[in-house]
Amino acid sequence: MGTVTAETTSAEAASTFRAVQRQLADALDQGNHADSGGRPTLEAQRTLVGEPPRLAKAAVLEGVAVERRPIPGAPEVGFSAFLDGIQASRVLLYDSAVPIIHGSVGAVIRVREGRRLTTWNLERESRAYAPLGFLSARASASLSAVNVAVVDTTPRSADGEVDDEARHPLTLTDVAVHAVQSHREALEHKLAESWVAHERGMLYIDGGISGSARTVAAPNAVGVVKSHRILYGDSVAVRTILFLAEGERSSVFTIDSPDRRRSPVASWYLRIRDAAGRDPLWGMVRVEVSPPSAAETHAIGGRADQVSRWILAEVAPLSLPDSRWDTMVYGIRDCEQFLRSIS
Repeated sequence: MGTVTAETTSAEAASTFRAVQRQLADALDQGNHADSGGRPTLEAQRTLVGEPPRLAKAAVLEGVAVERRPIPGAPEVGFSAFLDGIQASRVLLYDSAVPIIHGSVGAVIRVREGRRLTTWNLERESRAYAPLGFLSARASASLSAVNVAVVDTTPRSADGEVDDEARHPLTLTDVAVHAVQSHREALEHKLAESWVAHERGMLYIDGGISGSARTVAAPNAVGVVKSHRILYGDSVAVRTILFLAEGERSSVFTIDSPDRRRSPVASWYLRIRDAAGRDPLWGMVRVEVSPPSAAETHAIGGRADQVSRWILAEVAPLSLPDSRWDTMVYGIRDCEQFLRSIS
């Protein structure tokens, strides 16, 4: 698959936040009151994280208990490409206190050619998100006329009826933000699956890979998780993980979804920067790769060491001034900067 251009099509231009907001504001006579778009995105305004911090069980694959393991050998370049996505959600306007949200998402794979990163493939889309069950007939009709796909985010009870108790504006915006996140993840999975189907080079994916069975099954996809709302292991294992030194990893363990909505992965924690005097999670990432077969389990430690060396080779140059520079490698920062430049 060749390099793609980043030119904005007329259809994309008509589905941007400002274009859709103008259409709706004019149709609903809110032209003087619509938000200019200068406010932060809903993602930036959210102060609460949906999932509370917790520990989760995980079966050890390497050895009998989670241990600290120094990475043997020097860091070595192993990744050919990087994948990341972005999302931005904003309130277009309110229909009698009911928010109508514009969500834009994008995902890109950037390949390394010498010291340069170029675009291998790009996906970007915009949608409007609204609880149609709460909108006035006029607002619903106006929304259906704009040049953007509409997603119904009406909260419903177990019997499928509209849940009138969920009319809180912040509840409705939170539902929309989660829907935008799902859309972004779908684009990321689409790109990852395309890469593993057409390329042999190793792909560094920002985030987990368990949401795509095809990606998990591929030997050339590595997911790197930067956030740790969930820590895998019992209290003893977690204490071991939190005391990893720079250049050390944990034993490999298996993560399996109880509801089978996600595919099992082999995983381990890796400290990529010295955390002395800092937050215990500073410089910590969790790596996901395809799980080994029964015959390959004995070799999982060597695979973890190799992938860890590849990740450690990416810690320079620094991803400053991004606040997440302790866990964000430059290839992922490049993906985000590219996506923002064309948003």
